[in-house]
Amino acid sequence: MAKLFTSIKNHVLIGLGIGLGSPLVLGTIAWYLMHYTLVFKKADLLLIGCVAVNLIWVNYFNKINKENIVRGIVSATFLCAFAFFFYKISQEV
Repeated sequence: MAKLFTSIKNHVLIGLGIGLGSPLVLGTIAWYLMHYTLVFKKADLLLIGCVAVNLIWVNYFNKINKENIVRGIVSATFLCAFAFFFYKISQEV
């Protein structure tokens, strides 16, 4: 598995794809849990947990010296954080 990630090109768009893809998949699972279970009905922080997964990716790609991928992941993390912020503001109204 490590050989697969070391062979990835060091490009910002790849990092953006990874940074948007992993929270999207986990966010879909969290969204399902929030809408179809009673236990997680008000658990909006699950969505922040989905964005926080990007920190694991940042740490990993930083260790293997893929700085441009890290920049893309950090950019995607900010985009996801802004989306969560606007989601929370729309819930307050």
